[in-house]
Amino acid sequence: MARDTGRKKDTGRKLIAQNKRARYDYHIDETWEAGMVLMGTEVKALRAGRASLADGYAHVMDGEVWLEHVHIPEYTQGTWTNHAPRRRRKLLLHKREIQKITAKSSEPGWTLIPLALYFKDGKAKIEIGLGRGKKAYDKRQSIAKREAEREMQKAAAARFRRR
Repeated sequence: MARDTGRKKDTGRKLIAQNKRARYDYHIDETWEAGMVLMGTEVKALRAGRASLADGYAHVMDGEVWLEHVHIPEYTQGTWTNHAPRRRRKLLLHKREIQKITAKSSEPGWTLIPLALYFKDGKAKIEIGLGRGKKAYDKRQSIAKREAEREMQKAAAARFRRR
């Protein structure tokens, strides 16, 4: 029989950081959700809502997926046990997922990009995507498409207000 500890369990998804630029700079083909091996002070810094995915990337090395250059700042109340802000972090994925990532990312032009960092049911997770870099004309098309959608929404809202 389960014992009630009196603590409220965290449920749902709480977003910590998002890499908005990744979807602008890359065509994202496939995404995966991975756990991360973190130190205690890293988890506390993440719970404070502080992290940056801007320069981050992931790669496969010796059958394991590693996250590089993701900035999790030092925990302010931490002592000598604090972590290095941009240290390499191991990602936790199933063996089949790692094999699939290895096969696809070994092709030229493909890279693994962190898209979002969040807590899911109390555990820190990261969403990584397999992306191919966009050319300048692809970026212009993305901007034109986004502006056209925005104009359609404005026109629809104005039409709705006139009624």
